[in-house]
Amino acid sequence: MSPAQKHSTAEEVNAEACPVIQSLEQIGSQWRLAVLHDLLEGERRFNELKRSTGANARTLSRVLDDLGETGFVDRRIEEDAPIATYYSLTEKGESLEPVFEEIDCWASSWLDLEEGALAD
Repeated sequence: MSPAQKHSTAEEVNAEACPVIQSLEQIGSQWRLAVLHDLLEGERRFNELKRSTGANARTLSRVLDDLGETGFVDRRIEEDAPIATYYSLTEKGESLEPVFEEIDCWASSWLDLEEGALAD
């Protein structure tokens, strides 16, 4: 195979992987995944997300802004005293539920096997 053919093949592989890579860039950080997974259970206030994810306020704020900008999360402000900010998944965010279910199935199968292998 010539170098030109190898280059062409690599470009084809990268083109096929591109949607996967782009998707992971939007949802792939530890904190984004934790927030998205948490919000699958329903609307949450900022402090509820902070407690459940273990993220500090600055990190959580940045992650929620990022997820809002990419269309995964909606923010709702309730101005009655006390003022509260609520976060929920958009339709785009909710569409990730089967992805999380598949990851959970994969983890149940493979992580248990790896832990068993490590114990041997």
